[in-house]
Amino acid sequence: MRRVEFLGCPVDCLTSGELLEELKHAILAKAPPRVIQFVNANKVAMVRSEPWMGELLVRSYYVLADGQPMLPMAALLGITIPERIDGIGLMHKLMKLADREGFSIYLLGAKQEIVEECVRRIGRDFPGARVAGYRNGYFKESEIPAIAKAVRETAPDFLFLGMGSPMKERLADEWAEELGARVIQGVGGSFDVMAGMVKRAPRWMQRCGIEWLYRVLQEPRRMFWRYVRTNGSCLWVFCQAFANRWFLPGGQGRTDR
Repeated sequence: MRRVEFLGCPVDCLTSGELLEELKHAILAKAPPRVIQFVNANKVAMVRSEPWMGELLVRSYYVLADGQPMLPMAALLGITIPERIDGIGLMHKLMKLADREGFSIYLLGAKQEIVEECVRRIGRDFPGARVAGYRNGYFKESEIPAIAKAVRETAPDFLFLGMGSPMKERLADEWAEELGARVIQGVGGSFDVMAGMVKRAPRWMQRCGIEWLYRVLQEPRRMFWRYVRTNGSCLWVFCQAFANRWFLPGGQGRTDR
């Protein structure tokens, strides 16, 4: 099965190569919108406290494991996730795909000067990709219909939502049809990284699964308690699932947690 349940969340067990090939064919076939969502420690904690988020993930066309610790945790529960596919890494791969195939991109999110710098860098680094349009992420809920209409008029192949959770998840889930993009991905603060405003953790920290620690060191006041809370909640959910699988009667060999 491609889609499995992991710590109360759906996860699609795909490699990035398989995903890119599927998305390329979906765009060429003018298929309905493909909404991409992600599961990490924060999302596991959110699903636990906000059941609607779990329902949203189930509705999504793709749900990918973003967070290196997700892979060994899944393995201990008898689930094989072939690859971590993180948000900013996937965005970069999709831009390379757009560059090769001449696909179009729309950027929605971040501050105006940041999104403008992203557009400039896309033109420099991915000249084959066409920027269909862009807009900052500061707007009221009442403005969403007009924004969706403006995006739809450009008919982008890729729409990247550079905003926080749960705004990006809800926008992609509730407005996918109206937005009119072939592929919709929430990318969080990735626009800040692309524009050079925020540095990403070194690759060795990414491989070790401690990219979150680098973010804490960059913004200790804002990020410390968030990660303590979400990582702790995720760890607790994992420990419960691990105990159910290996120690409770009838749990040996189960793969549905």
